[in-house]
Amino acid sequence: MSDYKSLRPNLLDTRISEKEISHPIDFFKSWLEDAIEKKILQPNSMCLSTYSEQVGLSSRIVLLKEIKKGGFIFFTNYQSEKSRSIDGSEDVALNFLWIELNRQVRIKGKAFKISREKSVEYFNSRPEDSRIAAIASCQSEKLKSREDLELKFQEIKNLGDYSCPEHWGGFEVRPYFFEFWQGHQNRLHDRVCVELKNGTWEKFRKYP
Repeated sequence: MSDYKSLRPNLLDTRISEKEISHPIDFFKSWLEDAIEKKILQPNSMCLSTYSEQVGLSSRIVLLKEIKKGGFIFFTNYQSEKSRSIDGSEDVALNFLWIELNRQVRIKGKAFKISREKSVEYFNSRPEDSRIAAIASCQSEKLKSREDLELKFQEIKNLGDYSCPEHWGGFEVRPYFFEFWQGHQNRLHDRVCVELKNGTWEKFRKYP
């Protein structure tokens, strides 16, 4: 049996000042920019958790593609498991981890489909092979073999029509809760929460 007890990180003495958080989305952007500046691998990757009675509880990593004033945008197949979960319950959770900075952000929000126009605009900006792959994939459905997928990919490529499918597009997660976590030695971590109540963002701390 492996022993992981000795895997203790060397944490920096960095603290969160509540005064810096005028708006949680703006503060999140500053942390994301720090991660980009440090050249952390795929700093926009986030764990998306969903739950619905039909699908159950599920988590997966997706990529954040845009931050708007109201929330966070990602793209997917609307027939996928994650989309079916969101159809059953719009409440979702996001988690960002930048381990090199000893930082984590937990977000709760509600997910809504974005406009068809916005989805098509982003789809058309993707590399050609990425568009073909999105068209070829019946995401989350059972696949008989890898060869079947590659054959379908090549068939679509030969047809030359890479239009955005009707069942593909974006979701915007509109947050109502943030938790900014900054790691410290001796488990004296900072946990600063910002919650939307009656139209106002309220800040408070939690014990680590």
